[in-house]
Amino acid sequence: MTVKEGKKKIVRDIKVDVDKCTGCRSCEMACSAFHAVPKYSSINPARARIRVFIDEVKDVYVPLRAGEFTRAECNGRATYVIDGKEYSECGFCPASCPSREYFKEPDSGLPLKCDMCEDEPPLEVPMCVQVCEFDALVYEEREEEVPEQEVDLGEMDMAFESLIKRYGKKRVMDAFARLSKA
Repeated sequence: MTVKEGKKKIVRDIKVDVDKCTGCRSCEMACSAFHAVPKYSSINPARARIRVFIDEVKDVYVPLRAGEFTRAECNGRATYVIDGKEYSECGFCPASCPSREYFKEPDSGLPLKCDMCEDEPPLEVPMCVQVCEFDALVYEEREEEVPEQEVDLGEMDMAFESLIKRYGKKRVMDAFARLSKA
């Protein structure tokens, strides 16, 4: 027997309009100041969770937020042509990876990731969006349906049977009762 479960979640995102970005890098400075210890005590763009990649020859500025850490570099080295301008696949990658130094803490080398300025208390709008004078960065929240997952109750039955065989029915029931109160 399978049961489908569907949920909704709030997705926070920052949309980037590269046509509006002037390359001022105020987003980098604000981000690094917000994440400084103590907060706002220093500005070091190398510690920012957002970087503006600049191609001055083609007059293109691309703000990119730090994403997940990856242990291996990718195999993709494709080039994209957008509005007659060439971009490398690496240029759009938010990952901290071994093939480049972006999005790594300069002193420790630990990877950085954009946390949308969710500090205590969390900001309503991330710092980079607040300081963007040209509206190249736009904050949005939207509700998304989490894909329905099929839960195989047969697997759950097998797990409980295994626990009961190992610990006995009473101990499993007591543990379940304790957990359900929490």
